[in-house]
Amino acid sequence: MRSVMARHARTVGLLVVFGLAVPLHASAQAPDEPSFAVDVFKRVVFDPTTYVPATVAYHSFRLDWDTSQVLFQHGFKEINPRFTVSGYPRDMPISYQAGNRRILDDALGVFGTSLLNNLIENVFERALLQSSPDHPRLIRTLGWIERITFASYLTYRQSSQHFQQAERNRQMAAQSGFR
Repeated sequence: MRSVMARHARTVGLLVVFGLAVPLHASAQAPDEPSFAVDVFKRVVFDPTTYVPATVAYHSFRLDWDTSQVLFQHGFKEINPRFTVSGYPRDMPISYQAGNRRILDDALGVFGTSLLNNLIENVFERALLQSSPDHPRLIRTLGWIERITFASYLTYRQSSQHFQQAERNRQMAAQSGFR
């Protein structure tokens, strides 16, 4: 898993460098207008849609993992193969600390996906604004719609099953009299 995460991090890094290094056609720039790279960087860094999917995903992963612990202590097996010792479903869970590391790696992967989407969208948006300066409001609105839609989809896709599993874990523990 670490090699997959390292590959994703390298890919994101290369795309960021490439995206910021690609020369665009020269144009007169107003003195108060930030450069292309600075503008894109600021818009990505200060955009909540960059961080929200990873934050919600991390919370859902943690909730699922933490509510599973009481069940594991009473002999229940882990269904998710990523969190088993053997890598197969319905086996012994990995240690709590190892699970925490995997959760952090997974959340960072979600962050990388979100960051990459927002970087690409902002580069595209800025290029559109330069080529069609008559429609800035339309272009910015469509950009927000894309980023919010992507962030919402990514958040739902990564988190919904974990929130549901955490609730099932709580119910199973309560029905079994575990605390």
